[in-house]
Amino acid sequence: MRATAQWLHKMAADSEPESEVFEITDFTTASEWERFISKVEEVLNDWKLIGVSSGKPLEKGVYTTGIWEEKSDEISFADFRFSITHHYLVQEASDKDGKEELVEDALPLSMQDLLCMNNDFPPRAHCLVRWYGLREFVVIAPAANNDAVLSESKCNLLLSSVSIALGNTGCQVPLFVQIHHKWRRMYVGECQGPGVRTDFEMVHLRKVPNQYTHLSGLLDIFKSKIGCPLTPLPPVSIAIRLTYVLQDWQQYFWPQQPPDIDALIGGEVGGLEFGKLPFGACEDPISELHLAATWPHLTEGIIVDNDVYSDLDPIQAPQWSVRVRKADNPQCLLGDFLTEFFKLCRRKESTDEILGRSTFEEDGKEVADITHALSKLTEPAPVPIHKLSVTNMVHSAKKKIRKHRGVDDSPLNNEVLNTIMLFLFPDAADKLTDGSEARPSTSRNNPPESEEYNLYSQFKSAPSDSLTYKLALCLCMINFYHGGVKGVAHLWQEFVVEMRRRWEKNYLIPGLANGSPDLRCCLLHQKLQMLNCCIERKKARDEGKKPYTSDRSPSGSSCDTGKAVDCSGGDYQKETEKERGEVGKSWESWSDSEEEFFECLSDTEELKGNGQENGKKGTKEGSKESANLKPEGRLHPHGKLTLLHPGEPLYIPVTQEPAPMTEDLLEEQSEVLAKLGTSAEGAHLRARMQSACLLSDMESFKAANPGCCLEDFVRWYSPRDYIEEEVVDEEGNRVLKGELSARMKIPSNMWVEAWETAKPVPARRQRRLFDDTREAEKVLHYLAVQKPADLARHLLPCVIHAAVLKVKEEETLEDIASVKKIIKQIISHSSKVLRFPNPEDKKLEEIIAQIMSAEAIIARARSLTAKFGIEKCDQEEEKEDLERFVNCLLEQPEVSVIGAGRGPAGSIIHKLFVNAQRMTESSDEVATMTSLDEELKRSGSSDERRLNLGAVADFPPPAGRELILRITVPRPAPYSKPLPQRMYSVITKEDFRLAGAFSADTTFF
Repeated sequence: MRATAQWLHKMAADSEPESEVFEITDFTTASEWERFISKVEEVLNDWKLIGVSSGKPLEKGVYTTGIWEEKSDEISFADFRFSITHHYLVQEASDKDGKEELVEDALPLSMQDLLCMNNDFPPRAHCLVRWYGLREFVVIAPAANNDAVLSESKCNLLLSSVSIALGNTGCQVPLFVQIHHKWRRMYVGECQGPGVRTDFEMVHLRKVPNQYTHLSGLLDIFKSKIGCPLTPLPPVSIAIRLTYVLQDWQQYFWPQQPPDIDALIGGEVGGLEFGKLPFGACEDPISELHLAATWPHLTEGIIVDNDVYSDLDPIQAPQWSVRVRKADNPQCLLGDFLTEFFKLCRRKESTDEILGRSTFEEDGKEVADITHALSKLTEPAPVPIHKLSVTNMVHSAKKKIRKHRGVDDSPLNNEVLNTIMLFLFPDAADKLTDGSEARPSTSRNNPPESEEYNLYSQFKSAPSDSLTYKLALCLCMINFYHGGVKGVAHLWQEFVVEMRRRWEKNYLIPGLANGSPDLRCCLLHQKLQMLNCCIERKKARDEGKKPYTSDRSPSGSSCDTGKAVDCSGGDYQKETEKERGEVGKSWESWSDSEEEFFECLSDTEELKGNGQENGKKGTKEGSKESANLKPEGRLHPHGKLTLLHPGEPLYIPVTQEPAPMTEDLLEEQSEVLAKLGTSAEGAHLRARMQSACLLSDMESFKAANPGCCLEDFVRWYSPRDYIEEEVVDEEGNRVLKGELSARMKIPSNMWVEAWETAKPVPARRQRRLFDDTREAEKVLHYLAVQKPADLARHLLPCVIHAAVLKVKEEETLEDIASVKKIIKQIISHSSKVLRFPNPEDKKLEEIIAQIMSAEAIIARARSLTAKFGIEKCDQEEEKEDLERFVNCLLEQPEVSVIGAGRGPAGSIIHKLFVNAQRMTESSDEVATMTSLDEELKRSGSSDERRLNLGAVADFPPPAGRELILRITVPRPAPYSKPLPQRMYSVITKEDFRLAGAFSADTTFF
């Protein structure tokens, strides 16, 4: 047993090395090549490209007008990634009737497309569509742009993969593989059908072989490639296109005169009027015109084209088509204005840094004086505001700046500056000494209901006749023509000084609508409106302090007369909105009073002894005591309501207007209220802060109606909170009985607390709800600290608004459909972007690019209109044809010329080439060259013109020659099935390409 165990152990030890080296090769495992083929087949199955493809015959021009779509996926061969893309023309599904199903061994659609002549030379399509005329194909190309299939073995491997995948799946869609570098656009491919196969091959050379520069040489290579054993061969079908390029034309037919930059920089502002944006291109936006002369249906033997002679005369071509090449990024004035102004948004410097702030530091005393003066403005003082000569201090500071900088070094000279200031403030020329001026109407240029005028609410800019809008245009022009950012800073400094002067002198700011700041406008416009509100309040208050020689009673006593009662007319309703609207007249109603407007309540403390505290409550006892008070601050009687307890008429009081607010103040207020929290104390404090206006109105109401109660105030102020119903009294009569609503009866109600707190104080003796002095100083400080970048951000919506209006104005003269579409897109895009503060730079750049695109299209339209002499055309019908032709050139990639070289447009194009050729041949002949107008009026046939001018001299050598050769012959044997053969050739100065599709019978060969 022991020996047996040792023998077994030895056998196991001997077998160990054999087990380590033993391998099993599984020949059923798929290789990388097989996996790649499987992935291709899988994609073709997923895209449902398996089986017989069906479709109806192609209509003429469908490759250009139809919709092309593509689907992509990614596959890999080992670690090399490929993208596989399916390109196809979207077509309506054809009904598969019985007749179609009975056709056996029908050629695949792609082979039928090889012979179709309806879509030769499409102007805009994939290169394989142009070369082979296919409606559907699949391309396998390296996924990375820098990858390429260069070696012949790899190309053959890919072609083998394609052939196997097509055979396994039965796919009849052509499958191409891109080889070599992508810029060469080299493709090889294959298409398989029932018993047929088409090989797609290509040749690409930089230098054109001499024997292939003409038709006869290309026919030889086509026939030798086919290798058809039939003799004689059927005639080859030929389509030829020769392309001629016209370049030397822009300097003679460009209508736009560029602005005189030197005159503008020198201060002559007549070149471009302030407030109007420039428009148009400074260079010809059309760089080249390409004329394609096409012979679509020729047969071998009809024409001669070899290295000695050619019958291909473009004048005799049956088809002409034209396309224009647009200049790359032409310099356009409006686009440059917008771009340069937008660059200001990225500047970091402040106005003081740009204009030399360091000059102030040499005299610290004057700096202290200025800051001391500004502090005085914010402190209550008995000294009138207008006696604080802040303007003189600012002007002295500006003199110091000029002393160090020099007057000649100022970014803006006096002439330009004065012109701008008069444009912005037209009232400055005829302003009256007392400060009254005619405010310009805000709806002078456009009716308020017009779409153009109301654009400002969508763009959050400013009305097109407002001061803010004009300021934006002036700054835009200053930035472009008069010193850039320094000129902008200089003008803004002068503007701020003018705002300060108007505030101190009580001069209203022109070009701003009445009333509170319009929150639909930009913040800068709101600030200017706020300043104007402050000036109005200050002006009314100052005028109210002036003594009058005539003996006038206070407004309250004047309302006691019967005349005041008549003025009410009984037409006043209970609705709060209308009655509050009447209160808007309050400032004028008490401006004739000799009493002083108090800023605080200290002067009213002496009134406490008159028993006014008892008048706070709505009891009858308090009413008797307060009824002895003299009514004050009455506007007019209500006309319908009477006080509940005394029974006297209810008078509408003069009230303070609510404080106007800009959007940044509203945001600050909402943040403060939100920070108070949700506690009871916070809610109570929030209610107190929000009821300041309510308390003021209650005090005014108590002063105007002695002996009143809370119910009287609610009936006037909030009629819905006073409920009346019919009840039967003790005597059986139906009477109206009223009471406060449920919310007014809630304990610790804000209205009840405010009523108990309110004293009978008329509006003119109350503390101001709106401190115009403080708010004006805040606005002026806000304006003074704005950097040019901040200013540009504020005004950019106005500049975009002006640019859109300018494009719309120019478009109406040309009537271009594509520009109308772009304008709608600009308005829609801008409305979404500009509505919110601090829009992204990228989105703003997109809007500016859209405006520049519209400007370029209009400039191209005007360039073509001038070149084709439309305005000088006498015949109306011919003029309309030319206008349609020019519009089509703008909208379409290529336009057919009606009548070819013999039509009106063709005749003009011919003369353009003739003149360009004469200019090229000899500069001495320029002076004697026949003008375009005379050439157009010239009579005679085309043959006579050829004899007079010479056909060769009319056109330059063709810049491109394209040929398509087609034939249907049996291949490879005489008894094979006749199949389509096609070869496309393109010859340019530095490029030669042959793209062949050669079909063969795989059954009978």
